[in-house]
Amino acid sequence: MRERNWRLVVVGAVLLVLAALFFLTMRDSTPWSNDPASLMRTVGEVSGAVGGISLVMILFGLIGRKAPA
Repeated sequence: MRERNWRLVVVGAVLLVLAALFFLTMRDSTPWSNDPASLMRTVGEVSGAVGGISLVMILFGLIGRKAPA
């Protein structure tokens, strides 16, 4: 039987929420930017990278590790 790592799942979920909030708050600041397209491209890349890392953390946390014998 495998043990789930709930701390890893929770940290991954928090990072996913923070990435979404970062994207949404930066979307509101595009009207004041000199180059809104470039700003959103950079924000999307950063949010996507953090979101991807958080999904991998959630996946590894749910898979878990082998329980000690």
